[in-house]
Amino acid sequence: MDDLRSSWIDRIGGATDEATLEEFRVAALGKKGEISLKMRELGKMTPEERQVAGPALNALKDEVNAAIVAKKAGLADAALDERLKAEWLDVTLPARHRRVGSIHPVSQVMEEVTAIFADMGFSVAEGPQIETDFYNFDALNIPGHHPARAEMDTFYTHRAEGDNRPPHVLRTHTSPVQIRHMEKYGAPCRIIAPGRVYRADYDQTHTPMFHQVEGLVLGKDVSMANLKWVLEEFYSAFFGVAVKTRFRASHFPFVEPGAEVDIQCSFEGGTVKVGEGDDWLEILGSGMVHPKVLEAGGIDPSEFQGFAFGMGIDRIAMLKYGIPDLRDFFNSDLRWLRHYGFGALEMPSVHAGV
Repeated sequence: MDDLRSSWIDRIGGATDEATLEEFRVAALGKKGEISLKMRELGKMTPEERQVAGPALNALKDEVNAAIVAKKAGLADAALDERLKAEWLDVTLPARHRRVGSIHPVSQVMEEVTAIFADMGFSVAEGPQIETDFYNFDALNIPGHHPARAEMDTFYTHRAEGDNRPPHVLRTHTSPVQIRHMEKYGAPCRIIAPGRVYRADYDQTHTPMFHQVEGLVLGKDVSMANLKWVLEEFYSAFFGVAVKTRFRASHFPFVEPGAEVDIQCSFEGGTVKVGEGDDWLEILGSGMVHPKVLEAGGIDPSEFQGFAFGMGIDRIAMLKYGIPDLRDFFNSDLRWLRHYGFGALEMPSVHAGV
């Protein structure tokens, strides 16, 4: 019995894998295993022999079975150790940085513009993007024969057959916001109106949907000199250099007098540098608010006067970041954003609603 025990304990101890261990288990304890066959021989023994051999065989069976279980656990532990060595991972290391997204150039510039004007005491006003004919045209002294009211320039909403009311339009500028603000809050005021606008145009410098910011200042002693100061302060802050402006007389239905505004620049090697050189670049339209516009907003033009201006946010973004095609703003991916320096958004937007 001792020889049988030593034989199986040694073989089990020398097993190198679970498959070999299973073969030993069957050979020792299976239906036709060596120890199982010994157990069957108990029936042929005398009661005295059985009394001695029975407990010894049962003890051997239990010991061999325990050795198999222990060896199996040892082999599993060894296999796990090898796997851990091969698949080692230091979970204490910091995780890899993952980009969560990039702020779009238009959104970033809109926030820059808002912050600069806020420092000058301007508040932000907003209005609907689908406007009535009145707010988009009539209240702004734009006559019915004006080219901007033609369907080739403006997106009109559909009216059901028999509905003869003037159609609504996708606003062509954010000027309607100025009328709504005057109606609600009166004068004096100092606001900007940033937002999306729509016109039927598409080329390298025009898209059907783009972004504008318009400004309105009303008071009892507001002048064109105030307008010039505001614009030069804004452009100097936005471009990071001192920027001079030049006014040229121009006609806009909603201002009188009206002026196109140019900024100082230079053209070198196909690039534009703002704030230096002897050249000028037209950048926006402006002027003193027309008395009829003040009246449409419920303001007495004999008591208050003011100035207004409007510029394209996409356009000044193109100038600041050297983006050549306006259409790239709306059909590009993250690689394009990173190329122009617009990285992952790491802080909440201050103007996310626009």
